[in-house]
Amino acid sequence: MSYIGSDDFDDEQNKLGEYEGDRNEAGERHGFGKAVLPNGDVYQGHYETGQRHGEGTYRFKNGARYVGDYLQNMKHGQGTFYYPDGSKYEGSWVEDLRQGHGLYTYPNRDTYDGEWLQHVRHGHGIYHHHDTGAEYKGSWVNGKMESAGEYIHTHHQYKGSFVNNYPCGPGRYVFDIGCEQHGEFQQTEQPATVEENGKDMKSQRSPYMASREGTHMLGSAGGAEEDRAEGEWGELSSNTTLKWIPKCITGLTPWTPGRDSTAGEKETASAEEGAENSP
Repeated sequence: MSYIGSDDFDDEQNKLGEYEGDRNEAGERHGFGKAVLPNGDVYQGHYETGQRHGEGTYRFKNGARYVGDYLQNMKHGQGTFYYPDGSKYEGSWVEDLRQGHGLYTYPNRDTYDGEWLQHVRHGHGIYHHHDTGAEYKGSWVNGKMESAGEYIHTHHQYKGSFVNNYPCGPGRYVFDIGCEQHGEFQQTEQPATVEENGKDMKSQRSPYMASREGTHMLGSAGGAEEDRAEGEWGELSSNTTLKWIPKCITGLTPWTPGRDSTAGEKETASAEEGAENSP
């Protein structure tokens, strides 16, 4: 269910709800007041020339609640939305949409703290997995991990580029024992079988070396009504395979987001090169 605009019963076409509060000379709701709408929702806050405008609290009959700023009947400015499933968004709104900086807490207690654009994660942000402590720091585009980013685990982290929620291209694993493994992720697509297409949930081995969990469930993620929680590694479709191709192991080297360092590759021959040069 979408809550965008579901509080629009209180408009020029429907004035059957009860209202107690201030009015202007034209008889419009103006100032502070409380309205009980025909659908059972309740708004208490400020009005201007008949529209919700300024600070207010809107309570939906299904248990959802918005507390924050309004502009001409739209959520606009700073506000907090409490969803019926227990998730919560605290941050900036633009014309009824999450936009700007905000913190979203999901029902499973995962969090996303970062930039939003037109209701989806977009820009720089940090997604933290509550159960494992893993987190992704980096760029998001239209709700997905994209471009430069790093995935941080307890004893290692991966730094590189992401495409459509997956690692892609050059990158490196950094281990807390003081070494790195440089390499490259390649994505391959395989035709899905009829049996695969008929399953709602699948378990796949994580392509990330030395991950804590090893496997993760894919399919219908248990996210909020308005936004969805991420899987531990993003959601791999059943016909997508990620292949990590190691190249070399080095000491720790500086990393610039969006540009993987190849320092040390000349000093340490890659496994592939060694195999090619062997008699």
